[in-house]
Amino acid sequence: MGIFGRKDDETATATTTAVNPDLAALTGEYTIDPAHSTLGFVARHAMVTNVKGSFQDFTGTLHLDGADPAKSTATLDVVMDSIETGNADRDGHLKSADFFKTDEFPTMTFRTTGAEALGGDDYRITGDLTILGTTRPLTIDLEFNGAAKDPFGNERVGFEGKAEILRSEWGLTWNAALETGGVLVSDKIKLNFDISAIRNA
Repeated sequence: MGIFGRKDDETATATTTAVNPDLAALTGEYTIDPAHSTLGFVARHAMVTNVKGSFQDFTGTLHLDGADPAKSTATLDVVMDSIETGNADRDGHLKSADFFKTDEFPTMTFRTTGAEALGGDDYRITGDLTILGTTRPLTIDLEFNGAAKDPFGNERVGFEGKAEILRSEWGLTWNAALETGGVLVSDKIKLNFDISAIRNA
């Protein structure tokens, strides 16, 4: 999740103090820190390799209930124009009417509908993912990475998550056939999340 950054342009000299708190003490409201979080995805290209990408502009909130994780909730809003795959032409194609139609559908959203503890540091959340105006359920497996107070007094929590979707279920059906068989872009997309969230004052 990267090195904790300052709220201003000054160079930080303090070190991060890691803590191992009672989970109940983490109960509260948090805001996702996009500067130290990643929303990524992986798609199979031409049946032989993976293309990785991420979204650079997003906001989100967490309500954590350490005593009763089932009461925890999360929201996420992603600006679709912020998609990056390391290739400007490919990014432009993904923003076009063939894929995300970002002019018509500028935002992708996720809202939790349930959460459960699986044991240890493992959790599972379910929710509604909306893309292209279509809302379908999504399940995300999460690992709690711990809590820390950064050099500037921010109380942080971290999670890593993963999920898989079939993009066609959200109307993302564009493809091209290959001469050797198969298609250019896989239907299955792997999602990965690396989240750092700051507790609200």
